[in-house]
Amino acid sequence: MPLGPAPSGSLSDVLVGRRSELALLRSVIASPPSLALVEGEAGIGKSRLVAELFAEPDLAGTRRLVGQCEQLQEPLPLSPLLDAFRLAGDELARSGPPNPVTGALAPLLPEIAEHLPPPLPPLPDQRAERHRVFRAAVALLDHLSPLVLVLEDVHWADGGTHDFLAFLAAHLPRDVAVILTVRTEAGLLPIREAFARAPSGPARTIGLAPLGPAEVEELARGILKADLPPTFTAPLYEKTGGIPFVVEEVLRTLLERLPAHELPGRPDVLADLAVPTVLRDVLLQRLSSLDDPAQEILGAAAVIGMTPDDRVLAEVSDRSPLEVAKALARAQSVGLLHEEDGRSRFRHALARQIVYESVAASGRRWLHLRTARALETCALEPGGGPRPVARLAHHFRHAGRTADFVGNAEAAADTALSHGNDATAARFLLQALEVVELPRDVRVRLAVKLGRAAVDGLAHAEAVPVLEHLLATEPLPAALRGELRFALGRLLRQDGAVRAGYLQIEHAIDDLGERPALLGRALAVLAAPETVVDRTIAEHTARCDQAERAAFRGGDPDVGIAVRIARASLLLEQGDPGAWQLIDALLGDERLRATPREHARACLNWAQGALHVGRLDRAESLLAEGRRVTDEADYLRVAEVVALVTAAVDRAAGRWDGLAARVGRLGGASARFAAASPESRLLHGALLAAMGPAERAADCLREVIAVAERVGAVFPLVPARTTLSRLLLSLDDAAGAAGQARAALALVRAKGNWVWGAESVSCLVDALDAVGRADEAAGLVAELRTGLDGADAPLARAALLSAEAVLARAGAPGQADRLLEQALAVLRTAGLRYEEALAAERLGRWRCEREGVAGDGGALLEAALRAYGAMGADRDIARVCRIMRQNGVPIPYPWRGGRPSHGGTLSSREHEVALLAAAGRTNQEIADALFLSRRTVESHVANALRKLGLSSRRDLRTFLLDGAPGGPPDGPA
Repeated sequence: MPLGPAPSGSLSDVLVGRRSELALLRSVIASPPSLALVEGEAGIGKSRLVAELFAEPDLAGTRRLVGQCEQLQEPLPLSPLLDAFRLAGDELARSGPPNPVTGALAPLLPEIAEHLPPPLPPLPDQRAERHRVFRAAVALLDHLSPLVLVLEDVHWADGGTHDFLAFLAAHLPRDVAVILTVRTEAGLLPIREAFARAPSGPARTIGLAPLGPAEVEELARGILKADLPPTFTAPLYEKTGGIPFVVEEVLRTLLERLPAHELPGRPDVLADLAVPTVLRDVLLQRLSSLDDPAQEILGAAAVIGMTPDDRVLAEVSDRSPLEVAKALARAQSVGLLHEEDGRSRFRHALARQIVYESVAASGRRWLHLRTARALETCALEPGGGPRPVARLAHHFRHAGRTADFVGNAEAAADTALSHGNDATAARFLLQALEVVELPRDVRVRLAVKLGRAAVDGLAHAEAVPVLEHLLATEPLPAALRGELRFALGRLLRQDGAVRAGYLQIEHAIDDLGERPALLGRALAVLAAPETVVDRTIAEHTARCDQAERAAFRGGDPDVGIAVRIARASLLLEQGDPGAWQLIDALLGDERLRATPREHARACLNWAQGALHVGRLDRAESLLAEGRRVTDEADYLRVAEVVALVTAAVDRAAGRWDGLAARVGRLGGASARFAAASPESRLLHGALLAAMGPAERAADCLREVIAVAERVGAVFPLVPARTTLSRLLLSLDDAAGAAGQARAALALVRAKGNWVWGAESVSCLVDALDAVGRADEAAGLVAELRTGLDGADAPLARAALLSAEAVLARAGAPGQADRLLEQALAVLRTAGLRYEEALAAERLGRWRCEREGVAGDGGALLEAALRAYGAMGADRDIARVCRIMRQNGVPIPYPWRGGRPSHGGTLSSREHEVALLAAAGRTNQEIADALFLSRRTVESHVANALRKLGLSSRRDLRTFLLDGAPGGPPDGPA
């Protein structure tokens, strides 16, 4: 049986234009555990779609819990979830005893506490308490299953509710489906990453768009029960924009003025509705039908919130409870309100907004003040609960009482920070700092708190100008100036402005002499070598030494941990084997485990460093540890970093299935962590360099280089230039490849870390070898060998061996083979599958060219082909197939163990596109000629190159236009 009511009140008996969306939503709940996001703008019909789902005969008896998010939330409400659970009392009474952990919910749900286990003893750690409440909620959902949990208007949920939903996504019970409705105009939900990574599968997003003209006509025809001429439906569509709620509200108003059968012939009635504020006119007309006392009470209700408390409303409006009840009843009768869970609630947020705006500005200020005073009074009464500082801040702000607003906003921020809700804290602090007449000491105090909250609260862009202005205009004591500069520097770095942030922190050092704890942390940040381009390893090491001295002087063990983390990272990036001893010691240190955010950041940073040197095994384990701690601590700030490092690890390990699409979504418009964006673009460019098309790969890598140079970030500038160098070499641009390699090596020399430069040296050697000048790089290779002495850096070691093999090949081919075999063994042991395939291909090609098919060169080429096939590296597949064909090595096509293939025969369209490409036409010219999209042309060209075992359009010209076979339907594999 259903446990929650479905929305009602629609004029239309049928759902119009949502057949596919309804079918998709139905399929989601039919296969639990599952998650669905129903998205669309206000009034688009999200709630109606969910209601229609459960109105279907075979689903009408589906057990469901329904919760509604409020527009104004306290820092830790979980109110929509608790409201949903309150509906489950009867079901709990009939069921067996729930899991004992659900007793943690008893104090929060007194209405159903008698059906829950006894409350559990409180935990001393508030984060542990919250985790237990989350576990209890999941256990209660499991106990009530099978069921569907529906949470409406999740865009209004606060951080605590979002955190629970992220937790639920990771621990969704087997027989539970979750449906969330959310407004698209409210911005991206912070739970999207968690929902995309849900073990039960990514959430299905069901987007609702406005109705088209024909669908608006169908909706109106169904409501009016009459055929409608275009003279009526066309302006109706124009007036409503195809939003179903607005269509219904317009028609509801028109039906109050005229009988339904008269409306089709009276299109003039639509002209009375102003554009584009149709809904405003509709609701104001309804509002005006109420008498003055009812309008005044409803205006006060709109100031209080979506679901005004009757008692508070009576006090704010200065009316008796009976007068309030009568006014709400009249408002409900005209459709401005509806009843929900026994309380009067505005029918829609837009309805509340229209009523709110109908109150004069001076009247609104007065009502906000009265509301704030009423809430203060309620909080002082016995059992009134904690002071609702968030709501008080809201009302005092709109009442124009700045001092009261600032005090409550700061208190709300402090409450949020105490619960680990940095984002909420940053929002309140930013609002408070907008007050122009703030006393100087208050402004400084709030700015310091903002600097602490904004880093983890992901309010980087908003907080930066506030701190910059304060530093530029206020004469601050040195210690405060240093703290603000340090905070500003961190924010700038998080926002992607690497050099600017680094310089701010450097400027902060002189001001922090009397604050050794902050000084130690600031110096630890400056010790990170992978940040700016114009600081040497020696300088970073000196900063780390200074940080250790500051930490010792301050005596704060947490600062000592932070400095040791920085030391480990510094050693790791240089390939120093001592890094692992320090990392292992830190991972076993209880002080690090006691600070989960520091723990998570350290693991993720070390995982990235491990990838830089080629220690995939350690990167995998560190990533797993970092992800676990992040999830347990609900540390949303690093969610994008976890996703990025996961993708980088998968790329290194050769787990490429679906990876390009995942990486493409990282660092996009939805990204909240700007510092991670260039690295995600680098990863995308590296994948495109292997998978194609090459043009997009080059554009992507050049974009990364431009951004990294602009912000002064050495990473990913060095690997981006190196990857572009390798790509250009594959396109026979030896000069361009050499130029990029030399530019990367200039950065490496300036930094003084040869571990980062080994692949650039290898690229430069290959580029010079391509033009017969490899011997020019002998001195550089010797310098690299010295720089890598004793380093634990498999990636750099293999690159050195490959470069030495190229140099030895002309005079000592046997030695070259042995060197390359060593490189292959290093990469195989390290688990770096793509680099291993490249080394196998090179060694196989050399042996085939020297020994023909008699040796094992063919087997090595086939192994490389299989590896490329498993990863979907189409450009590499094409190249190795060409090498195999040139050397008479049979191509096992389609190869076993690789990705599914459509065979080697070109389709008619692929052959048509390939012929035009071979004739020198660009992708855009081919697209225009064949009426295709440019991306489709790119796909056909890539497929043709792969199937024919070719690597470039130049090869297509030779293969297709000079008489070689390959066309449909008899072309070869």
